[in-house]
Amino acid sequence: MILKPSQREQIIPLPVVLISTLSPEGIRNAAPWSNFTPILRPLEEVLLASWLKRDTLENIRQTGEFVVNVPPVGMEDAVMICAQNYPSDVDEFQEAGLKARHSAKVVPPGIEGCLAWAECVLVEEIAREKFVLVVGKVVHLEVDDRFFNADGSMDFQRAKPLGAMLGHDGMSFTYPAYSGRYAEYREMFQSSATPGRGK
Repeated sequence: MILKPSQREQIIPLPVVLISTLSPEGIRNAAPWSNFTPILRPLEEVLLASWLKRDTLENIRQTGEFVVNVPPVGMEDAVMICAQNYPSDVDEFQEAGLKARHSAKVVPPGIEGCLAWAECVLVEEIAREKFVLVVGKVVHLEVDDRFFNADGSMDFQRAKPLGAMLGHDGMSFTYPAYSGRYAEYREMFQSSATPGRGK
């Protein structure tokens, strides 16, 4: 089967995060995002792609701040409420029944009940004809201790971070499952002692 390039989002699982912002007037906004990714590692920057006309984008431009909230399974209904196209003067926390969480380094609140909160400041916009790439720097990163190990890694089997597989007419919400194979990072680096190499 040959797919159209526009069907690219149907071939890979996508993350689901909620981006929370504040308007200059103090209106709380929460919007679901799947076009989101950390930039390499271990850099502190994240990237999100936005259509040109989004309240979230306008709030980030005007305040320079946002919070990336990682919701678990069970928050699907709130995510879909936040996905609706409300007027900019509507408090989406209130519409979705979300409880605000005080942020440590930025003004916009996080969202209670999430697994992690990355407080970010705007670093750069990369403008294209129909969309903008927003680069943010993480200035404070906090997690729910109940779902993270002592080294800061998520116990994803208990946490069940929300994801999605997009289809033609809608999406199926998902979460990660362990495949049975654990790999240490050092496996990616070839050693001079590897048979057949270094000779």
